[in-house]
Amino acid sequence: MLSFIVEVPIACFRQSQAREYAETYPLPPPSTVYGMLLSLVGEMDRHRHCGARVALGLLSQPEKSTVVRTFRRFKSKDLADPRNARPDYQELLTGLSLCVWVASETEKRSPTLNDRLADALANPAAVDRFGGLCLGESRDLVDAISLLDRPLGQGVRWLMQDPDGWLSLPYWVDHVGSQETRWLRYSLQVEAGSAEPPAAAWTEIHAT
Repeated sequence: MLSFIVEVPIACFRQSQAREYAETYPLPPPSTVYGMLLSLVGEMDRHRHCGARVALGLLSQPEKSTVVRTFRRFKSKDLADPRNARPDYQELLTGLSLCVWVASETEKRSPTLNDRLADALANPAAVDRFGGLCLGESRDLVDAISLLDRPLGQGVRWLMQDPDGWLSLPYWVDHVGSQETRWLRYSLQVEAGSAEPPAAAWTEIHAT
């Protein structure tokens, strides 16, 4: 397993059902974190590391605020048509600190995501990638990502699979439509004395 801490100053993980008011999830869905990991190692094929598992834990209590920003919705084929842009409210999270664990024992291809992440963090100059490292929107840049080199405290809130959970989050997103998007139900739980992610905290990334 590989574990590291991700720090993001400002982010929005827009809820899938949000429309005019862009509400945010309290933390990134597993699919969003997987996308960030692929970006970190410079991988453009999102199927490349299907089979990898991720576990997420909140280390901070991000502050939530609301801003007004311009959203683009294509009402007209003319891109300059003013009907394509309108102001709407968006929720933002400030001060997000997240621990991410990755396990690759169920991947079928080599090198695994774990291998590539370890290489990228040890020698970032050797990674062939483009753009800033983001978590969520391209605006939401990652401030720092570092290997976890200390014991976790007692206040980690793990994202746990829970059939009765209040969070419905995607672990795989269909970017063309919504038919192939895959969901699981979760809750945020504190597991006292847990040095590693509990079993229910792990989510396998797969497209089917």
